[in-house]
Amino acid sequence: MSLFDSHAHLDAPEFDADRARVLQDARASDVAEMLVPAVTAGAWPKLHALCEVEPGLHPAYGLHPCYLAQHQDGDLGLLEGWLRTHPAAAVGECGLDHFDPGLDRGRQARLLLGHFELAHSFDLPLVLHARRAFEDVILALRRFGKPLRGVVHSFSGSAEQARELYGLGFRVGIGGPVTHPRAKRLRRVVANLPVEQLLLETDAPDQPGERHRGQRNEPAFLVEVLHCVAGLRGTDPRELAQATTTNARKLFLRPV
Repeated sequence: MSLFDSHAHLDAPEFDADRARVLQDARASDVAEMLVPAVTAGAWPKLHALCEVEPGLHPAYGLHPCYLAQHQDGDLGLLEGWLRTHPAAAVGECGLDHFDPGLDRGRQARLLLGHFELAHSFDLPLVLHARRAFEDVILALRRFGKPLRGVVHSFSGSAEQARELYGLGFRVGIGGPVTHPRAKRLRRVVANLPVEQLLLETDAPDQPGERHRGQRNEPAFLVEVLHCVAGLRGTDPRELAQATTTNARKLFLRPV
C-alpha cells in the first residue's frame, strides 16, 4: 500500500526539532509521497531545499491568505520569477479565508486572482484554501473563465459544492476533521462522493484526527483518515489508498 498526503506543511517550524523522525514514521506508515505547500515568500527557499533532498516530497509555492501581514506588494512578481527557476508540483497554498474578520477580503481576492493567472500561465494545479469561503472560491473560478485544475484542501462543504468544484477541475482534500463523530454532514458527503473527486491529506502540523486530538498532526497519521473514509464508504482501505494516490499523482506529477 502506498499513500499520498496531498497537504502537509513539513517545512513548518513545528517540525524543525524532529523532521527526520517525522519523515521516517510517515514512510513506515506507507505515506510515500507528500505535497508540501508554502505559506509565505520567505518560506520558499527552505521548502525548496527540503524537497530537493527528501524523496517523495513535492513542493508548491504560493501566498496563504492567513498571512496577509507578511505578504509584500511585489510578492506575486517574485512568485512568477521563482516558478520560472524552481520546478513546482503546484501553485499554493492560496485562496480565501472568511473566518478571520481581520483579513482584508479585497486584498485576498486580488492575490487569489494573481495565483489563478500564474497557475494558468505555468500549467500547474492550484492548492486552494477556502475557509468559510467555498461559494466565493467557486464564483472566483467561474469568473476567471480560463481552464484551471487543483484541489480545495480541508473541504467541509456540501456535496453540490464538491460537484461544482469537480466540474471546474478541482478535487477535494479530506483530512482529520472527517474522523470527528460530530462532523456528520462532512461524513455524509465523503461517504457518497465519487472516489475520483477525493484526495487524502493531513494538513500537518494542524487539524489532527480524533485519535490525536490536541497533538501535533503528522503525515503518519494519514492512515487514520484513510481507515475512517474507507469505513464511511464501505470500501477496502487498500483500494481507497490506491485510488486516492492515483488521483494525487495525476494532479500533481507530470508524466515522465
